[in-house]
Amino acid sequence: MPATPTGRTTHDARTGAGAGGPAPCRVVVCRDCCCGSPKVTGVDHAAQTERLRTAVPVRVSDCLDACDHANVVVVQPSAEGRAAGARPVWLGLVNDPDATEDIAAWARAGGPGVAPRPDILDLYAITPPRRRRAF
Repeated sequence: MPATPTGRTTHDARTGAGAGGPAPCRVVVCRDCCCGSPKVTGVDHAAQTERLRTAVPVRVSDCLDACDHANVVVVQPSAEGRAAGARPVWLGLVNDPDATEDIAAWARAGGPGVAPRPDILDLYAITPPRRRRAF
């Protein structure tokens, strides 16, 4: 992080820049009631998460409320991608190693707004659930 005249460090909230440079592309994996559970058979959920971690930072989340699409993975744009107007890309039914590899490669290449999304990932694209409002 850049130092101020007082020696303190600063953080650029607009770009996400800090000690490690601009904020990278990140991935969120859902791991709660349906995603990441034995309900989705034949998937090594831990291996999937670790494979994604070898490509980019990963955050494990509780339920993302898209249970019909388990396993859900959200690819969040980097600071550069956001500056280009990119939004998070929600992917569902990510239940095979090839899909995980495609996501890892895309995220490592820069993800939304930086690298073109591989056509194969269009098959996994889902609409994120709407947030419920408390009335």
